[in-house]
Amino acid sequence: MADFFESLTDKHIAFIAKQPMFFTATAAADGRINLSPKGYDAFRVLAPDRVAYLDLGGSGNETHAHLMADGRITIMFCAFEQPALILRIYGRGEPVLPQDEGWEALAGQFELLPGTRQIFDIAVESVQTSCGWGVPIMERVRDRETLQKAHKGSTEEEWLRKTASRVTSIDGLPTRPTERWFGDREIRADGAR
Repeated sequence: MADFFESLTDKHIAFIAKQPMFFTATAAADGRINLSPKGYDAFRVLAPDRVAYLDLGGSGNETHAHLMADGRITIMFCAFEQPALILRIYGRGEPVLPQDEGWEALAGQFELLPGTRQIFDIAVESVQTSCGWGVPIMERVRDRETLQKAHKGSTEEEWLRKTASRVTSIDGLPTRPTERWFGDREIRADGAR
């Protein structure tokens, strides 16, 4: 049985804080639906009606394109241990890039990781919980470091050239490339190296 809420409760926020990964889903009016798994310490609850997540450069930039075109996003957390639970956040989001107004305030909520491309700022419209009884029980072994290692191994010029070339989604929707590189060494949210 599903239960709906207008915003995140303290119980929801505590559940989210324990999850090692989450999933995002977006779509535009036409084209493919994008569904992505996300790891690392990349999700923040900013308020009961506002969340954000840190996005690293990857194989595409579909979430950015879809949010620019449509705005809708669903985020799903699953408990892979007991007790079972699925929590979905339905909302409207926007990409915030390092060159955008509002970046510094959002970035201050995270430890910026190598390859940080943008932060998705999401207004929560509703929250749904359901049983999750069909989700398997699994044990977390460790984070994969491959994506961060790849970003650390790139030069600033290589990374900026790569992100600048990704100006459309796989369905041809426009995206905006980042103009700032976080990759050669640990970067703090205030930009200090």
